[in-house]
Amino acid sequence: MKIIVLGAGVVGITTAWYLSRSGHEVTVIDRQSGPALETSFANGGQISVSHAEPWANPHTPLKALRWLGKEDAPLLFRLRADPRLLAWTLRFLRECSPSRTRENIRRIVELALYSRQCLKALRNDLAARGGLQYDQLERGILHVYTDPLEFEKAVGASAILREFGCDRRPVSANACIEIEPALASASHMLVGGDYTVDDESGDAHKFTRQLAEHCRRVGVVFDLGQSISRIDAEGGRVRSVVTSDGRRHVADAYVVALGSHSPALLRPLGISLPVYPAKGYSATITLSKASVAPTVSLTDDAYKLVFSRLGNRLRVAGTAEFSGFNHDLNAIRCDALIRRTRELFPDLNECGKPEFWCGLRPVTPSSVPFIGRLRYPNLWINTGHGTLGWTMACGSAAALGDLIAKRTPQIDFPFL
Repeated sequence: MKIIVLGAGVVGITTAWYLSRSGHEVTVIDRQSGPALETSFANGGQISVSHAEPWANPHTPLKALRWLGKEDAPLLFRLRADPRLLAWTLRFLRECSPSRTRENIRRIVELALYSRQCLKALRNDLAARGGLQYDQLERGILHVYTDPLEFEKAVGASAILREFGCDRRPVSANACIEIEPALASASHMLVGGDYTVDDESGDAHKFTRQLAEHCRRVGVVFDLGQSISRIDAEGGRVRSVVTSDGRRHVADAYVVALGSHSPALLRPLGISLPVYPAKGYSATITLSKASVAPTVSLTDDAYKLVFSRLGNRLRVAGTAEFSGFNHDLNAIRCDALIRRTRELFPDLNECGKPEFWCGLRPVTPSSVPFIGRLRYPNLWINTGHGTLGWTMACGSAAALGDLIAKRTPQIDFPFL
């Protein structure tokens, strides 16, 4: 079949790769001039099955209320007249029950574990074709805690993750320092952690661009620098996609992988998709040779930040700001990233100033993405991965390829 993939982020590019390897003729359309220039550009850099607990859980509503009005809060809702945010929030609150949280963790872990397997297989498959080099490190992910109550809650969360197949193990504060010696200067702050040895880290932007090059070599066509104006449907099928230059693009099937922008494109077709943009921030710090910086990827639970070593750079990323399609950098939130980094790593020596960035993560109320077929038999969706876009990308793309080929995917997941 001829298939058009709308979106050139990590989810769109992995989708294009798996569809192409299944024998389809694939075209990728995106408004940006190259792959991975929006949400996939400077994210936290983790392949983190261990980060499967959704934002919607029994502890979040009270925390969100305490954080209201705090510009540096890990989770910031900006109160305003936005009916889509209100509708999304009501659905989010329904997902905060213990039973819904447990089921959503199961779904996320199932997909994330499968996706991590797919990523490893992809690396092996491409090793003879030039491979993929994206500052990847297979040293696991260490969650660290500075609050005894939060650590106690995490022990319970780790038990649920292990039940579903993710080997996230609680460790002592001393063990945290043994795993990552760069934490030694913050030993007085640590109360414990948990460690997932099979998780990974790396540069999602490099990964996506290199995979896009492999896509080109196997025949995937890229039509970049063109916004998608609309999807035209007639007679019970999607007939074409129209881009901003007025061209009409025709295919046998269409995949929407536009992240937070997917709902607006689908709305004229009568399709309502509860995906809302959550703005995440990152700082990329270039390190001197004398820096004492982590090489194991870390998650700081108190501040909802992750730290990933990317060669001679340290990527610090996280938080979520619900402020619509706003790409403005908030100086207070940027400063909070650096302040916390220096608290944990006081011996960090930087070369130059940090590079700040923000991107809009496509978040569903449950944190479970939408993968499958929409209203029309030739219209497919792959979006809503939230903070785990790169973690779930390969598995989502492989499963979608199976669905389009009318094969049964290898995972138990609520496909549409």
